[in-house]
Parts: sequence; C-alpha cells; structure tokens
Amino acid sequence: MRRDGLGDHRVSDLPSLLAPGDLLVVNDTRVIPAQLEARRGAARIGLTLDRPLPDGTWAALARNARKLRAGDTLTLAHGLTAEVVAAPGDGAVTLRFAGDPTAEAALALPPYIARPDGPTVDDAADYQTVFAAQEGAVAAPTAALHFTPRLLDALAARGVGLARVTLHVGAGTFLPIRTDDITAHRLHAERGELGEAAAAAIADARARGGRIVAVGTTALRLLETAAQDDGTVLPWRGDTSLYITPGFRFRVADMLMTNFHIPRTSLMVLVGAFAGHARIMAAYAHAVAGGYRFASYGDASLLERGT
Repeated sequence: MRRDGLGDHRVSDLPSLLAPGDLLVVNDTRVIPAQLEARRGAARIGLTLDRPLPDGTWAALARNARKLRAGDTLTLAHGLTAEVVAAPGDGAVTLRFAGDPTAEAALALPPYIARPDGPTVDDAADYQTVFAAQEGAVAAPTAALHFTPRLLDALAARGVGLARVTLHVGAGTFLPIRTDDITAHRLHAERGELGEAAAAAIADARARGGRIVAVGTTALRLLETAAQDDGTVLPWRGDTSLYITPGFRFRVADMLMTNFHIPRTSLMVLVGAFAGHARIMAAYAHAVAGGYRFASYGDASLLERGT
C-alpha cells in the first residue's frame, strides 16, 4: 500500500483486505436474452429489451429509431411482430409484442464489447455471475463476475458475511451522459428487491461493528434506495431510478467493489461521489499506468467511502 492509499492486489486477496464481521452485499439478478433486430419497412432497428411493464408491454431502447411513432408495427424474426405503443424520444420505446420476445432474443452485451457475429457460447456463461438466480437483468452486475466458489469459501472462512439483494439492471445503464450538466441526466427505472434476510444481515453486521461492502454499483444503489434517514435498512421492493451524484449522503455502504468505468457515464459519476473526485482521478491514473482493463470484462477496484 502506497502513501496515497493506492495499492495493487488480486481479487483473490479480498479476504485479507476485509475483516471478520464485514458484510458483502451482492446482486443476484440473472441476465436474460434482450437483444433483438427488427424492421420497419426497409429500415433496420436494433432493440434492447429493458423491462416488462404491468400491462404486458415492454420498455425498450431502440437504435435508428428517430422515425418511430406510436401505432407503427415492427417485424422481427420467426413471424414475431411488435406494436409501438409509445416513443417519447431518446431511444426509449414501449412495445406490445405478439408473443414472447425473449424467446427470439440474444444476449445484449455492452456496445464496447466487439462481437461482429453476435455473442459467443463462452459469453453465455461468462456474462452471468456466480450469484445469478433472479431472472430479469439485461446487463450483468459485472463487479460480481470476479467471484468464484473458491473465493466465496475463503471469504466465509475469514468470517465475512454475504447478503443477497436483487436489482434488475436495465438497458439504460449503457447510455452515456450527453449533457454538460451531469444533474440533467436521468436514469431509467429498474426493478429491485431487498428482502427481510438482507435487511437483518445488514443490521446485524452494523451492530457488531462490521463494514457494509457493496459489490457493484447496482447493489450500492439498491442499498441507498432502501436506506432510511438514520442509516437503517428496511425490506424494500419496487422501481428505483436513483442517480447518485457528488454531494449525495451515503447512509449504508462503507466500501464499494466495482469495475473501472468509462468516462461520461452515470457509473463514473457514482464512484466519484462515493470515493471523492480527486481520489478517483488518482486511482484511475494509476490503473491506466498499470495497464488495468476497464469496463464489463475488466479489472476491479475496492473503494472506501470518502469523508
């Protein structure tokens, strides 16, 4: 560990970096197939499913969708069609499918992962975490991709606890910030749940003096969504569009394990808010100089909450 607080470690070192009584909070969402190709006349339109809505329609993001209007019909493979119910702009659309769209969909890898011929067989396994259980995400909570059964055994032997929450990562996580004013950016709603077992584990760890370690920005956002003003966490279920920017008062998470993020994203804003802008800039400069890999299939960082 250097004087500036930066150090180089492997993920397998995590048990030695945490203390008995600390609690890891992980996101157990499971990625569903969400990438579709559609046509409106001669125009090709790429669709990424976001989430099912209570009325049976789907929220989605569409590429090459400037001319889409409510009432349009899209044609997909194998005779599947979709009616455009709403197209409010910025690529967002609401679609009513004549059938199950996930049956025809492919894995929706982030756009910066080059797959000219589509996701590979390896991606189907590599893009799911060891915790994946609750189907509904269109993107993986990638900080948890680093975990293996062997690492979990080592953490348990160290006395580090584990709590599972669910936040179904939506397609909006891929959207860049396009405004100079970061507070003008908006996140799309994502479905989540923090159950009684997780709330009890957090309360117990806090009572024993343990730290709450969010594994991934999705777990952190869900924790802070469910947090009360006094820092307690109650069971919670619903939609969250919590967008964490500098000045946010963190009430639950003491540490954050997360991958290195790309510029002009809400994820980059979040880590700056959590650890402090200057510390993040120093850490990212260190990572670049050291050849660290960024984004979904990249390396991880372990951040302490700034003061």
